Amino acid sequence: MADTGMGTALYPTLEAGEICATIEIKMNYFKPVFEGKVVCKTTLLNRGRTVANRESRLYVGDVLVGHANGNYAIFRRSRAEG
Repeated sequence: MADTGMGTALYPTLEAGEICATIEIKMNYFKPVFEGKVVCKTTLLNRGRTVANRESRLYVGDVLVGHANGNYAIFRRSRAEG
């Protein structure tokens, strides 16, 4: 959920023809979740020309249950890829 949230939140910052892919992600789990709605809140920490760093915090209600930090490559598809 955190990886998808960070990647999806990065898409609006991309220019036409750019795509992104996860380089690495670090996930910390603080509490198990057995019930309730998990909400992912993502922020942009740094956005360079070719790499972006994002952070997600996962909550159930007001309880922080997980934290993720991810780096994402930003690039253009080659013509050979379609």
